[in-house]
Amino acid sequence: MVETKRVDVSIYQTPKAGNFYCGDSYYYYEDDRYFICALADGLGSGELARESSMAVMNVVKSEPTMDTAELVKESNKVLIGKRGVVLGILKLDYHKKVYTYASIGNIGLITITVDTLKKRMIPISGYLGVYARAMKEEQGQLESGTIFALFSDGVSSHDLSHELFKKRNVIEMTDTFAERLDHNHADDTTLIIIKYH
Repeated sequence: MVETKRVDVSIYQTPKAGNFYCGDSYYYYEDDRYFICALADGLGSGELARESSMAVMNVVKSEPTMDTAELVKESNKVLIGKRGVVLGILKLDYHKKVYTYASIGNIGLITITVDTLKKRMIPISGYLGVYARAMKEEQGQLESGTIFALFSDGVSSHDLSHELFKKRNVIEMTDTFAERLDHNHADDTTLIIIKYH
């Protein structure tokens, strides 16, 4: 589990069966006002997919609180000559008590409140790396105890059952997910569980 002030984070990641490199990359950041987590999935798999997803994560690392329009613009610049990526960015604003999810492509996000209300953000088609595109943004109220599951397309919705989110802590959630995963999976797989205190 990652040490942060207002959230618990646990991450499960594995490459596609038979590959050494995972084409998914992630980065998270926290300060007194924000928690930000980004997940990129390079198109295809293997080393070239990882190169693209890491290039985008380096953009996010350089200025994690940059607005999403600027992140898209800068990401497109670093992807020239590389494979494209799909991207999801979750931002928790501790002061305003809101979360924002910005995405392009099929990075998924599910939110689960303490009342076990489960909401799936619907992704838009497309990817970064061809031309500048706007990311889809959605917002919601940030409530204590809310769980966020951010995931690449190696994770299917039925892998994320209600039973999984009844576990006591984020480590138990990713451990249980890993135990149930088919180890002959046909895609890179990343699941990031974030629980807001």
